[in-house]
Amino acid sequence: MRNDFTVLDMFAGAGGMSEGFFRQKYRFVSHIEKDTYAATTLMTRAAYHSLRENNREDVYYEYLKADISREQLLEEANKFTDTGSVLNYEIREDNEKVIIKNIKERMKAMEVKKIDLIIGGPPCQAYSVIGRSRVGDRIEKDPRNYLFIRYLSFLKTFAPSIFVFENVPGIRTAIKGKAYLDFVSGAGKLGYYINERILDASDFGVLQKRKRIIIIGWRKDMQLTYPEFENVNHGYMVSSILSDLPPLTPGEGMDGVQAYYGPITAYLRRYRLRTKKDVLIHHVARRHNERDREIYRYVIAVWDKERRRVKYNELPENLKTHKNRTVFEDRFKVVASDLPYAQTVTAHISKDGHYFIHPDIRQARSITVREAARIQSFPDNFKFEGPRTAQYRQIGNAVPPLLSERIAIEMKKMLEAA
Repeated sequence: MRNDFTVLDMFAGAGGMSEGFFRQKYRFVSHIEKDTYAATTLMTRAAYHSLRENNREDVYYEYLKADISREQLLEEANKFTDTGSVLNYEIREDNEKVIIKNIKERMKAMEVKKIDLIIGGPPCQAYSVIGRSRVGDRIEKDPRNYLFIRYLSFLKTFAPSIFVFENVPGIRTAIKGKAYLDFVSGAGKLGYYINERILDASDFGVLQKRKRIIIIGWRKDMQLTYPEFENVNHGYMVSSILSDLPPLTPGEGMDGVQAYYGPITAYLRRYRLRTKKDVLIHHVARRHNERDREIYRYVIAVWDKERRRVKYNELPENLKTHKNRTVFEDRFKVVASDLPYAQTVTAHISKDGHYFIHPDIRQARSITVREAARIQSFPDNFKFEGPRTAQYRQIGNAVPPLLSERIAIEMKKMLEAA
């Protein structure tokens, strides 16, 4: 049953944050996302939730199986809910009025008088400590550092009861702390109490270490406190999201439908990543040259025998191709199947897969889009639109749906208590 709380989703990406709120039946007024592929993915996902809510999931699965076109999918979904909520815009000062006009028109068409909740966070690359270490002082001139100002502007315009601002912990020290302090100060001047926590996705059932700062603000006339998020202790290993997928060597697999290799694992069932009706998509391996595959075998073997990570400088001399051997020494890293979490999946996976090596030495490859999506806790029926590089980028930039759903649950409690 749909609840009555309305949401505006800023810097929406492919819909990782949106997914949790979709599952909790919030009403989305708009999602704003500048990347065309991510916006297309989000529109497809909005169609899925529209059809699912009206017991027509079969139409969505026909699309996954390529039995119907995307136009037919959207046509069917629009019979129930307008999937045009996705606004493919870059949020900038010079087009802010156009975006706001679009949102207000949607509010009028939906007969929505107010927005209860604003969610989202600007691209994190400018706030990332790793990003800053790569480009040095130039990062301070990156315009993405100042996108929090646009977020504040939307808070001022729509005055939601609550907002959720998500980003990397590095935002606290970006531009010598100015971005973070200016955002908190600005929200306070707009009439919000603000509190924050650094949450790790691995505490919410996600098989990945992924720390994010979650800033929550609520109107000062509301008697609320920051929610207490209980940690999930599950005991599953990363193998739980890999063992049922077909083994692949570089270049094998397909983006379209193929058969699963094994039964649904307990983890996949518990967290609804795979169900009986699902089909496997996005499971195709990158091509790799033989030198990279030899490196992969080497680092996998060391992990298997010694359970330790290999530094670049200890590779055999014939495998070293980089002159700089002291920066980013861990550029080759195995996604260890015998740990309860993988390393953080980032957008860099769209460029190469060296930091995300499949643990099976016989396969000697980097992980597929579907494997990366599972590490992020995306369900198998989540389709990423666009070419493979865009799919990887969307996944690396996303909020894990299992984390976002917990946030959505707690926001509902806060709104109900207000």
